[in-house]
Amino acid sequence: MLHGMKKVEESTIVLLIRHGQTPTTGQILPGRTPGLHLSERGQEQARDVASRLEGLALDAVYSSPMERAQETAAPTVAGQGLQLLADANLIECDFGQWTGEKLTELNKLPEWKQVQSSPSTFRFPEGESFTEMQDRMVSAVKDIAQRHPGQVVAAFSHADTIKAAVAYFVGTPLDSFQKIHIDTASISAVEFTTEGTRMLVTNSRTGSLSYLREGTAS
Repeated sequence: MLHGMKKVEESTIVLLIRHGQTPTTGQILPGRTPGLHLSERGQEQARDVASRLEGLALDAVYSSPMERAQETAAPTVAGQGLQLLADANLIECDFGQWTGEKLTELNKLPEWKQVQSSPSTFRFPEGESFTEMQDRMVSAVKDIAQRHPGQVVAAFSHADTIKAAVAYFVGTPLDSFQKIHIDTASISAVEFTTEGTRMLVTNSRTGSLSYLREGTAS
């Protein structure tokens, strides 16, 4: 339904792409633990992302410093003939003492209800708060957009960071961000124009996104 709509001058699009599957996806809260790489399925997903973006000429590709994000970005970088740009502000949330814990154990904690129902009030023990994470991620996306006026760029990051950014750009309170689904290797797109920002695509998992280069703002 977005096809064929008129492009707005200086429309900038930032693609928010979650990393592919790892051996611990859905089981462990890995956070910023180094050395976590894509699984075989995740590598396949990374190639699928690159394939979906073949018809969309990107002007830059940014990534979280984490290996799983950069490995997901690698096929896209190669296919687009670009250099990967690491951005520390696209990194995963700092889960503090919860880093590396099993999700089945964490959801037994009394704090888990707060994480799910009122995340804006929660800070991970010795880690980051959800509010800090959202502020950091939104600032990163805005900064990237400002560096690339009128262009299309990709930013590879993580589930919670992307969910928080999507919540911000659609105007959803942070306390509702857990209702947003961001699957592995999914692509979301936020558009920046002189009139403001809006989400064009959220959690897209299949199909070419080449039409975005034609412009989507009315």
